[in-house]
Amino acid sequence: MELHLKITGYILLLLSLLHVFFPRYFNWKKEFSQVSLLSRQVMYVHTFFIGLMIFLMGLCCINAAEDILHTRLGHLLALGFFVFWFCRLFFQFFVYSSALWKGKRFETAMHILFSFIWGYFSIVFLLVWWGN
Repeated sequence: MELHLKITGYILLLLSLLHVFFPRYFNWKKEFSQVSLLSRQVMYVHTFFIGLMIFLMGLCCINAAEDILHTRLGHLLALGFFVFWFCRLFFQFFVYSSALWKGKRFETAMHILFSFIWGYFSIVFLLVWWGN
């Protein structure tokens, strides 16, 4: 399981770094031009803090895998990470509209890829928690 935690950690680090490119990729300058300054800044700030938390999750998985596996606090952390990623997986299918990806090759590929990633994270953290 330690290997899976470390793999998860490295994927999380990569995912966190991708957040830097969101504003440009999603063309937020144009998309948010009609939105109030407060709403626009909330979106940027929330994106930053989500990216930061994902980065910190990754660091925990890489540098404290043994503690996550063998301590009560680690198991509670794994439970929290499981809830986070399982909710994200749920949102992938039941909150985001399929109109965003259906019939679009790249978007469909990303939908499938990230569904597998969120599922993998969920399973890893659930098994770590369950292993207590």
